[in-house]
Amino acid sequence: MPTSGREPSFNIGEKVVYPQQGVGVVVSLESRGTREYYRIKIESSEMDVLLPVQSAATAGLRHLTSQADVRKALATLSEKKESGGSAWKARLQANQELMREGTLLSVAQVVNALYRRSKVKELPVQERKLYDNALSLLIDEASYVLGIGKEEMKKRIFMKLEK
Repeated sequence: MPTSGREPSFNIGEKVVYPQQGVGVVVSLESRGTREYYRIKIESSEMDVLLPVQSAATAGLRHLTSQADVRKALATLSEKKESGGSAWKARLQANQELMREGTLLSVAQVVNALYRRSKVKELPVQERKLYDNALSLLIDEASYVLGIGKEEMKKRIFMKLEK
């Protein structure tokens, strides 16, 4: 599968992260016409994604984060960074932008900010959905990388948030 030097390549059987969907496994490389596609099975939702190889980098498909980066992301959960009095639409946009970045650190920042905000005032529906999605993604990837069950990872995340 030819790729330019800037595009990551993924192997069949490799675990990958598809932003805003979660951890998946590249189950095959398929050709349709002149294009090649990764078929990715998203494990948490049992969804199949067919992603053009040429668009993988643009779509944010990436390798799992390193253990060191997972630990850094989890460490940020103890920081008391609540997004204060800004309007919910502005907060929503800022947090959606962080989610589009697709890094585990940016996902952890969204979890932290929205968790702290929810302790002050109930989150609007859209922010609540964003929080739930970000938390699920954080649990999903961190548990895979650290080799910890998802329930145990969820407990660890909330212990850090409660510090």
